[in-house]
Amino acid sequence: MAKKRANGEGSLRRKENGHWEIQIMDGFKSDGRRKIVSFTGKTQKEAREKRDEYLRKKAAGLLTGGDIRFDEWADLWFEHHRDNVKPTTQEHYRYTLRILKEHLGRRKLSEIKAMDIEELLRKLRKSGRSDSALAHCRGMLYQIFNKAVANDLILKNPVAFAEKMRKQPRKNKEVFTADEVRILLRELPEDKIGWSIRLMLCTGMRTQELLALEPRHIAQDGSSIVIEQAVVMEKGTGVIGTPKSYDSYRTIPIPEIARYCARNLRATDKKFIWEVGKVDQPCNPSHFRTQFRKALEQIEGVRVLTPHCCRHTYVSQLVALGVDIKTIQSIVGHADVDMTLYYAHAQESSRQDAIDRFDEVFSRKGRGTYGNVLDYLDHKKSS
Repeated sequence: MAKKRANGEGSLRRKENGHWEIQIMDGFKSDGRRKIVSFTGKTQKEAREKRDEYLRKKAAGLLTGGDIRFDEWADLWFEHHRDNVKPTTQEHYRYTLRILKEHLGRRKLSEIKAMDIEELLRKLRKSGRSDSALAHCRGMLYQIFNKAVANDLILKNPVAFAEKMRKQPRKNKEVFTADEVRILLRELPEDKIGWSIRLMLCTGMRTQELLALEPRHIAQDGSSIVIEQAVVMEKGTGVIGTPKSYDSYRTIPIPEIARYCARNLRATDKKFIWEVGKVDQPCNPSHFRTQFRKALEQIEGVRVLTPHCCRHTYVSQLVALGVDIKTIQSIVGHADVDMTLYYAHAQESSRQDAIDRFDEVFSRKGRGTYGNVLDYLDHKKSS
C-alpha cells in the first residue's frame, strides 16, 4: 500500500518484486489528466535519489521530455512524416516501425542508449534479418531520435553514437539451371500460372509487373509486352502504381517459344490478366507466390525457388550466352536510374539477337550452339 509523504515528495510504495517506487504529480497532460512520474529503486534511498535528481534538473531547466515512451513518440513521428513519402514507402515504414516497437516499445526515450541500439541490431541479425533490413531499422531509429532531439525531448541522439554493424558477405542469388528451365518450359501446366511462369523465365519480368499487365499491354501476336505500371502494396492490399524506376518503363521482346503464352494470357475479358477476387483489382503478390510454389512442387527435377529467381535466371542465362550488359539492362529495366544513359544506346538489332539466342536454346527445335554453351557452364559449376 502506498505510503503518503509530505507535500511534493510523492507517494511511496513497495512493489511485488521488492523494489520501491515513488510517484509524484508533475503538472497535467494535454487531455487534462494528471501527469504522474514514477521513480523505482532496489531501496527507498535509490528511489528518492532518482526523484531528487529529476526535480533538480527540472528546477535548472535541464529536464527534457525523455519520460515519453518510444512507441508513443515513434507513432507521433510517423504521423507527421508519412505525408513526405510515397504510399509504397509508407508500407515499408510501417513494417520497420513494428519491428522497432516490438523491441523498444515501452522504454522511455531518455533510457535508450547507444549500447541498446547496438544490442537491438545484433538481435535482429541473429534472428536472420538482412543487412538491408538492419540498415532500414537503423535509419528509421536515427530519424525518430533526431526529431526527439529537435523537439527537446532528449539531449542527444543515441543512434549517432552506436557502432555500425559490419555487413555480411553477400549471398549469390539463386537461379534455375539451363536444364531446369528446359524442364519448366516443357512440364509446366498449360494454364494461367504455367503461361505466366514461362513468360517470366523468357522475359525477366518482375512479379509486380506481370500482375499489373492488362490485355492492352500485350501485342496481339504475343511478340512484345509494354511495361508501364506495376502492383504496389498499400496497407496490405495490391494496387496499381508506377514501375520500380524510370528505366523500368520499357517494351520487352518475347522469344517465339513463349509468344503463345502471351497470346493466351491476353485472351481475357477481365481488366487484368491476373485478376483474383475483386473485379478490376490486380492479384495480390502473395497469392501469386502461393500459386507459383504449388506449380513448381508438381514438377520433378526442379527446385522450388521464388518467382523473382526467374528474373535472375533470365539475366544469368543471357550473360552466359554472351549478350552484352547494355542490351540486358535495356530488356529487364535495370533499377539504377543513374545507368540510364549507359544502356539507353542498346540497338534494337542487338536486342532481337539476344531473343533469338534464347529462342534457339530453349525451343523444341533443338539446343544449338548456345545450348551447348549453357550445358558446359552448368557442368563446370557442379564439378
